[in-house]
Amino acid sequence: MDAPDNSPRASLPWPLLLGVALVPSVLAVAQLGRLHPDEVYQTLEPAWWRAHGYGVLAWEWQVGLRNWSVPLFFSVLLRACAAVGISHPVAYRAVLEGPQYLLNVWALAAAYRYAERRVGGAGAGISLVLVGLYGAWVAFAGRTMSESFSASLLLVALEALDRPPSARAGLLAGGMLGLSVVARYGSAVLVLAALVGLALRRQWGRLAWVCVAGAGVALGLGLLDAVTWGRPFHSLLAYVNFNVLSGQAAAQFGAAPPAFYLPVVARDLPLWAWPGLAWAVARQRPRLPVGLFCSGVYLVAVSATPHKEARFVFPVLVLLAVTAAPGMAGLLLALSKAWRREAALAACLLAGAVPLFFQGVNQDGDVRGDQFRAIVRASRDPDAQGLLIIGDGLWGVGGFFYVGKQIPWLTADTAQDYNFQLAIQDGRFNRAIAYEDHTVPELRQAGFRVVGRLGRETLLARP
Repeated sequence: MDAPDNSPRASLPWPLLLGVALVPSVLAVAQLGRLHPDEVYQTLEPAWWRAHGYGVLAWEWQVGLRNWSVPLFFSVLLRACAAVGISHPVAYRAVLEGPQYLLNVWALAAAYRYAERRVGGAGAGISLVLVGLYGAWVAFAGRTMSESFSASLLLVALEALDRPPSARAGLLAGGMLGLSVVARYGSAVLVLAALVGLALRRQWGRLAWVCVAGAGVALGLGLLDAVTWGRPFHSLLAYVNFNVLSGQAAAQFGAAPPAFYLPVVARDLPLWAWPGLAWAVARQRPRLPVGLFCSGVYLVAVSATPHKEARFVFPVLVLLAVTAAPGMAGLLLALSKAWRREAALAACLLAGAVPLFFQGVNQDGDVRGDQFRAIVRASRDPDAQGLLIIGDGLWGVGGFFYVGKQIPWLTADTAQDYNFQLAIQDGRFNRAIAYEDHTVPELRQAGFRVVGRLGRETLLARP
């Protein structure tokens, strides 16, 4: 859609591509924790429930507000892990990261090809590094969140829409756009914007192929919902009703003013993206690149929706970064001396890493990696019969997915909580994890002793 050239394409820089794409996957598995509870309770925990027959199902999975596509796929991998004896939570979490890593490789390859048409192979390599090491991408791309899956699929679709018109490119774009909506219903606005963009540019042939592939994905979603929820498109209809029509999302989770996302985008979009976007508008044809057009439409739509969360703009941040990266790469290549290019690139990478260090679009700001690793360590003990987790609520911890076996576990914030009193009176609860030593004196009085520490988490046990 952005006046691509037809020059022959060089082979992809596979070592660079595979290495850069590996960064968010390694971070997610090594760090554990969660950027948001949805990372566990909308993906990992329902997959565990499907694979093993027990788990904690959030209310969305009881009323049918989500579709089962990703959890079902992950449940197959979890069953395969169990069949071959992979039982450590970190190990099977790494297995689940495999398909996401491959998807991210595909997405960054698409970002490379998009840039290659504009600034050549050298500029595309710089673009790949700028996008692949962008802090928000590194923080999110390895996480099992709907925004993460959808953003990668949208990048593949963006590149396919940028190719010379063909049935193959149109079908690929339509399929990826459709799957981005299956992964995250909120991305439907971005998809509709892309279709409108095709219509405004009178690219009717491409639009037809996109719609054919999208219709195929939609039929698959309808069939999946019919099998799992008993009605075609049940989850999509329930989602629209809850989040758009009824106002229940704002009533249950809060509302924010229309300007909520402006500081989020200003803070989390890398500094190098702003001159890059200016270059894209000034130098490309048409003047409004598809990624920028879709992002603008999406930001207007989500700003008009009462319930807002910073993470909702992650797909937009990625689309804008990919749109801007060729421009920034072109500016870097224009520098006359190599040391200046290298220094400027290092400065861009440092500026782009800011959202990673400050957790950017993660509103919580604390991934609780120590806590998740402590849960894994405590539950791996063969003598662990029950686990009490202090310092976080139910939706902040790792669920049975990270406990890894069917033992009772409870969460509490203070020693006065009902769950705390219940656990210390129940002999099965012989392991505990206390955040920043909260309730450690009370746990000692109940017969627990400190057996280890992991960051801010204290591990305790009793006979």
